Formats: sequence, structure tokens, C-alpha cells
Amino acid sequence: MKKITLAAGIAVLATASFADPADGLWKTQPGDEGGYLHVTIAPCGSAICGTIDSAFDKSGNQQLAYENLGKQIIWDMEPEGDGSYANGKIWAPDRDKTYNSKMTLDSQNELTVKGCVAGGLVCRGQTWTRIQ
Repeated sequence: MKKITLAAGIAVLATASFADPADGLWKTQPGDEGGYLHVTIAPCGSAICGTIDSAFDKSGNQQLAYENLGKQIIWDMEPEGDGSYANGKIWAPDRDKTYNSKMTLDSQNELTVKGCVAGGLVCRGQTWTRIQ
């Protein structure tokens, strides 16, 4: 029994030590209509993905009936080290457009997310704030 408990403890520590620094719950900046999202970022295979956890209107009221809850908003984001991520995609629900994307972890609590249309001539970005 002691061996099982020890093995379980080591597995938990190993998983925690390999957690990506961007993993967690993030608050987006307000969109075109003032609402914002909470996005959960977590590993998906060898990449990083983000899923819409909850939505809020411009007054900060949670929108329980938001049609995109649980939808993936970031996918195929590849960690490049030093808090940089590239070669991913991001979907902007307020404009219903998908962009080529990259992210940079500016600090423990700020994540800059940028998306560009093909060719990179038109780009848009936000700084997200960590909630958890």
C-alpha cells in the first residue's frame, strides 16, 4: 500500500512539474459589444488549446445560455519556450473569424494573444488576464 501511495504522489508531482505555464483560466478583453469570456487553456496532445468556459455581458453578468460555451477558441498552439507559442489558430466569436495565431506569456498573469489573417497583413490582438 505504501508503494502505491508513493507512486501516486510521484505521478502527481511529475504532472504538476510539466504543466505548461499558460495552463489555467484566463479572462479575455471585451469584444466588439463589450462582453468578455473566460477561457481555459490546457494541453491537447503536444499543443496548447483553449476552450470557452463562461461568457459575460458588458455589465459583467454571466451569460449561461451563451451558444459557444465549451467551444474551442484556440487550437494547435505550439510551445516554443520562454513563454512563446506559435503556429496556432484562434477563433474570434465576436466576428466569427479564424486567424493564424501566436501567444506570449508576458508575466505570470498576462497573456498576449494575436491573430492575423492569411499573409499577416491584418492582425488583431488582446492581452488576457489570468484568473486561476
